[in-house]
Amino acid sequence: AHLRRLYPPLDEAAFLARIFDTDWNNEALKERMRHLTRALREQLPSDYRTALAVLKQAAPLLREHGFLLVSFCDFVEVYGLADWDASLPALEWFTQFMSAEFAVRPFIAQDAPRMMAQMLAWSRHDSDQVRRLSSEGCRPRLPWAMALPDFKRDPAPILPILESLKDDPSDFVRRSVANNLNDIAKDNPDVVIDVLRRWNADATPERRWIIRHALRSLVKAGHAEALALLGFEASAAVNVKYLSLSTDCIHMGDKLAFTFEVESLSDEPQNLVVDYVVYFQKANGSLAPKVFKLAQRTIQPGQTLRFEKRHAFQPITTRVYYPGDHALTVKINGTEYGDQHFTLVLE
Repeated sequence: AHLRRLYPPLDEAAFLARIFDTDWNNEALKERMRHLTRALREQLPSDYRTALAVLKQAAPLLREHGFLLVSFCDFVEVYGLADWDASLPALEWFTQFMSAEFAVRPFIAQDAPRMMAQMLAWSRHDSDQVRRLSSEGCRPRLPWAMALPDFKRDPAPILPILESLKDDPSDFVRRSVANNLNDIAKDNPDVVIDVLRRWNADATPERRWIIRHALRSLVKAGHAEALALLGFEASAAVNVKYLSLSTDCIHMGDKLAFTFEVESLSDEPQNLVVDYVVYFQKANGSLAPKVFKLAQRTIQPGQTLRFEKRHAFQPITTRVYYPGDHALTVKINGTEYGDQHFTLVLE
């Protein structure tokens, strides 16, 4: 309705028929986004800049409709790569209503130096949404997004943007900085450790939060330098006792309860990162580990800490469950303890 008011030639009936065709109900989310983008292209003016002007006027009117506006960004991604002068200001505008983090990536792939210079400029923008885009859009492992393999190999072009944003006043932006660094750490851990060691020297509480969040994958993996940067010993002097599962056969939809105790073997207080690892059955019959966060505690000399947890086995889109043998261990400061097996039943 908004588009038709802004562009009266739009055929509303044809537009809706084009969207809700025989494919619509079978399409996943990103497929629907692209589907809507193509429907927009058919109904808006054939000249790209004229069509873009209509969408730019419509964006503020649709701010309450959230995710619909991702197709405005997608319109630029699909049809605007040949017209950077019109497309980049449009993305800067659209991202203030719905993030353009997916749409900027084809521009990076086409001309990384030019686009990263623009992203660095956006890192100093008045809008926190635009500043966040400068980090989120160049994440090496951004979920659902096209890959940036050059940045996985060498994240150097990203680092000036993160430096610019490390003390941003918006926690929305700082979270993106941490997530970007966590992405980088999966391929270039030494780069992230070097950056965060330098940032830690005069860190504010907000920057310390970035450091902790950025190191989460390395901490789960037991990376010694990451643990040390956060004040944890790579190998804690502890003993894990009485790891016990509530059942040795869990049904899909139920929760597996487990308990254990951690006993200090040191004469000094120790900072502990306590996680647990579920070894999930794979299609080929092997077991694959997944680390889950549990707690961070300080244990005193001679002290014993007791932990209990319930892990839910629920259908989720990011995991395919297979029946059969599974296992659970405790992980403390990167070292695994115990090994309890159980069977998962899907019916």
